[in-house]
Amino acid sequence: MNAFQINTRRPAWLLAFALSAFVVGCGGGGDDAAAPGARVDPPVVVNPVGAVCTQGAACVPLGTAGNYTILAMTGVTTTGTTAITGHVASASAASNTTGFSETLDVSGAFATSAQVIGGGRMYAFDYAAPTPAELTTATATDATAAFNDADNNKTVGAGNLDLGTAGNITGLTLAPGVYEWTAGGITVDAAGVTLNGGPTDVWVFKIPTGITMTPGATVTLAGGALPQNVFWRAGGVVALDTTANLKGIVLSSSSVTMAAGASVNGRLIATTNVTLISNAVTRPAP
Repeated sequence: MNAFQINTRRPAWLLAFALSAFVVGCGGGGDDAAAPGARVDPPVVVNPVGAVCTQGAACVPLGTAGNYTILAMTGVTTTGTTAITGHVASASAASNTTGFSETLDVSGAFATSAQVIGGGRMYAFDYAAPTPAELTTATATDATAAFNDADNNKTVGAGNLDLGTAGNITGLTLAPGVYEWTAGGITVDAAGVTLNGGPTDVWVFKIPTGITMTPGATVTLAGGALPQNVFWRAGGVVALDTTANLKGIVLSSSSVTMAAGASVNGRLIATTNVTLISNAVTRPAP
């Protein structure tokens, strides 16, 4: 599947780390699991990573990238009153993460912030070991593998190609499966979209460019569907307008931007930056 042109994007992850002269480590455990393979920070405390998609090949394996609620390549910025449940990481200098009231731990390996709750910590590429090596693995190895898995290893289901008018999926109720669009992005308007299935069902959305959620747009999970089993693989910007609500794991080859009052129940993984304005981003509950 070539719609995302992942081979043209992969160097953006790898080049930055090569220039930093860090060696890429081996990928961690499977599918966002807390143990084994979860990162351990000083003092020896296993990071809370939230719920895990465990439905075998149907899931997109996140590896250690799943240890973070937000994982960005170039930085994370926020203004206003933001609350993030879980860990926040930038695979660049700490100076590129702004708007947070950070307090660096005595170990130098992580920081804490009043805006990062639920046991969450903040990580940056220039923090003390083991953080740089772990962020290299999470981004250059595991996030890249997740992008490629969604691109190349998920076969679109019958009737699941190019849904909606010009990619507008508002008002649709979608069963579990793999969905793909061959050109352009997708849009969700205020009437929202519903994903209807059980707690072991998985959805994968393969989108060549971006995702646009207009003011008040909502992704509704019905029938017991869980956010950790929903994967939004976007080749472009994922933009949530005011009070929009998205559920699932975002894998963006660009940026994620959230306007005031927008919220996410899931994870945000982006090859550039994540920009927040008075938002709530909550990792899936265990």
